[in-house]
Order: sequence, then C-alpha cells, then structure tokens
Amino acid sequence: MQYMKLSDFQREELLASLGNMSEYLGEAFSSLSPEQAREPGPDGAFSPVEQVWHLADLEREGFSVRINRLLSESDPQLPDFDGAAVAAARDYRSLSLSEGLRTFKESRHQNITLLRAVDSDVWLRSGTQEGVGKVSLCDIPSFISQHDRAHKAEIEAWKSTRRSE
Repeated sequence: MQYMKLSDFQREELLASLGNMSEYLGEAFSSLSPEQAREPGPDGAFSPVEQVWHLADLEREGFSVRINRLLSESDPQLPDFDGAAVAAARDYRSLSLSEGLRTFKESRHQNITLLRAVDSDVWLRSGTQEGVGKVSLCDIPSFISQHDRAHKAEIEAWKSTRRSE
C-alpha cells in the first residue's frame, strides 16, 4: 500500500526508476563476451546471462501476469514464480545475453506502460499471491523495485569478483 501514500511525482519517480533497470543491465553486461556472461556469481549466484533471463521471465510470467489478473479478475489467486526452478529448466546459461536484455527491456516497458495507464480507483484491486498472501495492484511497483535492488546487489557482487581477478 506504500504506493498509495506517494505523491503523483513520487509515483512517477518510482515507475521511472523501474524503467532504468534496462539501462543498468545494459551498462553492466553489454560488453561481456559470451564466456564472461556465463560466469557464475559468488557462492553460485546467477551469472549475467542467468540474471537477465530470470528478470525477463519474471517480468513476463510473474509481474505481467499478476498485473493483468489484478486488473481483469476479482480477487484472483496469483501463482508464485519459482525463479530457480525456471532457470534450471530453461538452462539460462545456454541462452543469448543480448536476447535476454532485449526481452527484459520490452517486457519491463510493457508493464510500466500498463501501470501508468491504471486509473486511481483501480490501484486497490487485490488478490492472494501464493507464498505472500494478500497483495494489491498498488503493491506491484514496490515489489518490482525491491526485486530489482536485490538483483543489483548480486550484480555488483559479481562485478566486484571480476575486478579482483
């Protein structure tokens, strides 16, 4: 419900920061060779290519699904997105980094566009997310932002291990 407490300016600032994640990923990873993009992070954390595909798939199959179902259904049951299981099943390390960056950018842009178009009376629509409980549409931007921050921390840790080599 934090989103509802924000001013219009702060809401736009939050949505703009979500849009900046694509730029951050591009700056962090676009110059990597395919071999570098597959190097795992510290303690087995995702490699860069795994990071971008996880973010892309979560954006499409997690956040987008939740947003659309909250907009179109009454009190939907929202499934969890098991990122580790999806990463293993889809063998993210074998995929293209540039394709993952493009897919994430497009998916994030679509979600932000959709969120910017939401009427004020719709933000409080809610459902129940598996493993989380009651969530409202207005919670989604903050959830995305928190998730982005966690991945930025992992990416910065990955980058710092590369500097020390």
